[in-house]
Amino acid sequence: MEKIKSTKICIAASAGGHLKEILQLAPFYNKYDHYFVTLNRPDGTDLAKREKVFFVECPARNPIKLLKNFTQSYSIFIKQKPDIVISTGADTALVTCYLAKLFGKKVIYIESYCRPTKPSITGQLVYPIADLFIYQWKEMEKYYPKGVLGGSIF
Repeated sequence: MEKIKSTKICIAASAGGHLKEILQLAPFYNKYDHYFVTLNRPDGTDLAKREKVFFVECPARNPIKLLKNFTQSYSIFIKQKPDIVISTGADTALVTCYLAKLFGKKVIYIESYCRPTKPSITGQLVYPIADLFIYQWKEMEKYYPKGVLGGSIF
C-alpha cells in the first residue's frame, strides 16, 4: 500500500491488551509511514515479523528501568523523527509521549477500553500534554473534561 502522506507516526503501547487495542487502528495508521514502540514479549515479537518495531524496557515503577526506558525511547525517537505519537499506554509508552511533547510533536492518547469508571495512571500523566485525549466511556468525562468521548473505539 502506498503511503498517502509523508507524516510519520509512532505507535507506542505496552504489550498485551494495550497493543491489541491499538492494532485495531491499522486501517488508519497503515496509510502513513509508522513504527511501533513496545515490549519484547511474544505479541511484540510476532508484530515485528510484519511491522517496524522497536523494543524498550518496561519501567514497572522502577527508577533504574525507567532510566533504561528513557535512554532507549530517546534513541528511537531521535533516529525515527515521528510527527505524531499515538498511544493507548501503559507505562512503556509514557516516556515516548513526553519526548514527543518536548520536541513539539503531536500526542494522541486513547484511554483503554478497560477503564470504564476510573482513569489509568498513564492516562492521568499524559492527559495534561495530549493534543488529543480520547476516552471511551461517558463516565470518564469528569476526569478528562478537555478530552473527547470516542465511544467504543476498540
